[in-house]
Amino acid sequence: MKKIVLLLNISIVMLLVSCKQQDKTDVTGEPVKVKERHQPKKLCYRLENTKEWLSKNNTDSTQLHIAYAVNRTDGANFKNMGSVVIPDDMSGDIEFYLPFPLEVSSLKEINKIIFFSYPTQTFAAYEKGQLVYTGPTNMGRKKDLTPTGLFYTNWKAEQTTSTFDDEWDLRWNFNIENKLGVGWHQYTLPGYPASHSCLRLQEKDARNLYDWADQWELADEENVKVKGTPVIVFGAYNFSAPKPWLQLATNPKALDISENEIEKVTLPFLSSILKEQKNRQSFQDSKK
Repeated sequence: MKKIVLLLNISIVMLLVSCKQQDKTDVTGEPVKVKERHQPKKLCYRLENTKEWLSKNNTDSTQLHIAYAVNRTDGANFKNMGSVVIPDDMSGDIEFYLPFPLEVSSLKEINKIIFFSYPTQTFAAYEKGQLVYTGPTNMGRKKDLTPTGLFYTNWKAEQTTSTFDDEWDLRWNFNIENKLGVGWHQYTLPGYPASHSCLRLQEKDARNLYDWADQWELADEENVKVKGTPVIVFGAYNFSAPKPWLQLATNPKALDISENEIEKVTLPFLSSILKEQKNRQSFQDSKK
């Protein structure tokens, strides 16, 4: 009797594992790579005096990386802040401290897509519904708002000069709106929307997206043959309110972005995204 029960338990475990593996496939049944993640044991935050916190943690690169991301800033600006939001447990991967979901089932049929959230000042990149990159951003200031809606990556340059000021060097620049000159790039992150409509990123994040996203393919100087990776910029920032991430000290889920919200902002553009994706695949197949 014990052997029968044991065999039954093993069968149930194997079935559960099998079902779990089947969940990690795209709409064509192809397997999707899922990143191994380390989740913190607890997720709560507190406000700290910046200088006092740095005096104890300024040599811990892992904790600094998380602290910068949570406060939507970089090392140069972080040290000048009076107080900052700090997680109690910093043993997890960066994605657990930022608001985008790890998986969005409604994105399974989209090969690549990037989201920029204005309210939370964060970005996320997904491959077939799986989160692959996320981090902080500082978007357009009140008088130079970043346009919202659907865009596609087009041209890129490892280093270029800003159209607003020729003394501003922009690294890992990837344009998403050619006529307006809007794109993401590495630049200083003061910890709030401060750009002239572009999407500022930490250098590591800018480089990752620069290498990961696809450029457009041109038919000639005037016509686009194949569009790049879809980019959706959504939401609005309340410029008259305190920084939104300060809410984390009292509610660690205050800024969470749900799967339903991602699905809602994507749905109006889904047919266009899939049409352009099909066009890219046909173009790539024709080159083989």
